[in-house]
Amino acid sequence: MRIYLSRPHMSGHEVARVAEAFASNFVAPIGPQLDAFEATVADYLGGGVHCVGLSSGSAALHLALRIAGVGPGDEVWISSMTFAGGIFPVNYLGAKPRFFDLDPASWTIHTDLLAEELARAAHENRLPKAIVPTDLYGQSVDLDALETLATRYSVRLIVDSAESIGASIGTRKAGSGGDAAILSFNGNKIITTSGGGMLVTKHKDWADQARFLATQARDPAPHYEHSTFGYNYRLSNICAAIGLGQMQVLDDRVTRRREIFARYKAALSRPGITFMPEPEGQISTHWLTAITIDPTQTGTDRETIRLALLDHQIEARPLWKPMHMQPLYRGAPYHGGGMDEGLFEQGLCLPSGSDMTDDQQAEVIAHVTAQLDARA
Repeated sequence: MRIYLSRPHMSGHEVARVAEAFASNFVAPIGPQLDAFEATVADYLGGGVHCVGLSSGSAALHLALRIAGVGPGDEVWISSMTFAGGIFPVNYLGAKPRFFDLDPASWTIHTDLLAEELARAAHENRLPKAIVPTDLYGQSVDLDALETLATRYSVRLIVDSAESIGASIGTRKAGSGGDAAILSFNGNKIITTSGGGMLVTKHKDWADQARFLATQARDPAPHYEHSTFGYNYRLSNICAAIGLGQMQVLDDRVTRRREIFARYKAALSRPGITFMPEPEGQISTHWLTAITIDPTQTGTDRETIRLALLDHQIEARPLWKPMHMQPLYRGAPYHGGGMDEGLFEQGLCLPSGSDMTDDQQAEVIAHVTAQLDARA
C-alpha cells in the first residue's frame, strides 16, 4: 500500500455538515455553511480578524495584493523558498518580486536581511508596495518583528500562512498577522476543504472589498452592473461544510503531526541529518517533517534516499526550489547567502499525514535508516 506524503484525513464530522447543506439546498457558491466556516476560523485565530472563504490560497493572495494597491511595476518583497502559488499572483498584477533568504534559526524569512534592505530602500526612495513572508512547512514567521518593520516603513504586510493553520508564535496564532494573511485548504494541507483558501484580515474594509471582488465585482443593482473587474473566487458552500467538519479536529491533527515529527527525530537523528528547527516560544504544526541530508557526513544524499523510498511506494519530496533559482525568475533581485539553496539541495520532506499509522511510519524509518547504515 502506497504511503503518501500528506493526504486528506476526514474525521466523519464532515458528512453531517455536508448533509446539512444538501438538506437546505444551499449547494450554490454561498450559504450558511460558508458563513459559519468563516466565523469558526475567525474565532479560532482570535484578534478580531475577518475571514473571507475563497477558492484557493492563491486567490486570497491575489485579492490581498490588489487591495493593498499593488500594480504594474511595483515591487513585492517575498520569501524565495515558497510554493509557486505564493508568488504567481505578483505576476498577475504586473508587479516585480524581490526575493529574500531564510534565517537558519527558523527556516523562515530572515528579518535582519529584510530590515537592512528596507533601510537602504527608504534612503533610495524605492520601498516595496508589500512584503509577503512565507510560513514554511507549518511554522510561523516572526509576526512581531515583521509588523514592526512594516509599520516603520509604511509597507503593507501580507503573510503567506497557507501551510501553517494550527501553529502559533507566543500567544498569537499563525494566520492572524499583518494587514492580511492567506490560508490554504488544499487537499494536502493539515485540514482541507478539498480545495479552497481564505483571506484573513484585521481590516473590515479589506474583507468587504475581497467579498466584492471575489463575486465578479457586482455593483448593487437589480441587473449586472460593473464599475471594475472582479473574479469568480468565492469558496463553495459545500466545500465550506467540509471545512467546518475539519475545524472540529484541527488541534488533533496538529498533535498527531507533532508526534510524527518527534518520532522521526528520535529515530533518525545522527551526524549529517538536520531537522527543521522550532524556535523557543513557537509551536509548529510540522505540516511536513522536513530534514536535510549532508552527503559529506552521511555518505548518501537526498535524492538517493528519495528514490529508495519511491521504490517501496513511499512518497517523499525535495523541499521547495527557491523562486530565485526558477527559470521564470532568473535575474530577479535576491538577498541572502544561499541558505535556501542549501535546503533545496539537501532537503527532503518525509511522509507526515495525520492518518499515517505507526506501522507505516516505522516502515519509512526503516528504509531511511537502511540507506544511512549502508553508507556509514
